[in-house]
Amino acid sequence: MTTAEKAGEIALPIVEQLGLELIDCEYKKEGGTRVLRIYIDRKGGVGLDDCEAVSKGVEPLLDSADLIDEQYTFEVSSPGLDRPLKTDRDFERYAGEDVEVSLYAQQDGKKKYAGKLIGKNGDTVTIESDGTAKEFNMKDVARVKRTIIW
Repeated sequence: MTTAEKAGEIALPIVEQLGLELIDCEYKKEGGTRVLRIYIDRKGGVGLDDCEAVSKGVEPLLDSADLIDEQYTFEVSSPGLDRPLKTDRDFERYAGEDVEVSLYAQQDGKKKYAGKLIGKNGDTVTIESDGTAKEFNMKDVARVKRTIIW
C-alpha cells in the first residue's frame, strides 16, 4: 500500500464524519518539497472552512501514525470543477453532464470524445455523442473529466 493510500485510510473516517467525500489522496514531490494532498468534495462543493476542518481532524492522526519519515507539507483541497472523474460516486454524481473522454490509443481514428455522461457500469463508461451511445473500457481510458462551459 502506498503512502497516499495509507493516508487516505486514516483520513476517510474524519472526512465522512464531516459529511464530505474523500475524492483522492496523493503524495508527490513538487518544486523540491514533498506534498501530501487530500482532495475532498460534496454536492454543492466545498469551502475553506471544510478544508480547515478536515486538516485539523486529520493532521494529528497522520502525525501519530508516523507514515512519512521526511519533511512534507500537508494540504486539504477541493478537486476543482474540471477534475478527472475517478470514483463510481463521481460517475453517478455527474451523469447527464458534459464530459470529455481521453483514450490511451485511438479508437475509430480519435483519442478524445465529448458528450453527455450516461454512466459507468463495472469497467465500462458510456457517453452519448452525436445522438449515439459510445462505450469505452476503463482500461483504455486515460481520463474522463467534466467539460465546463463558461
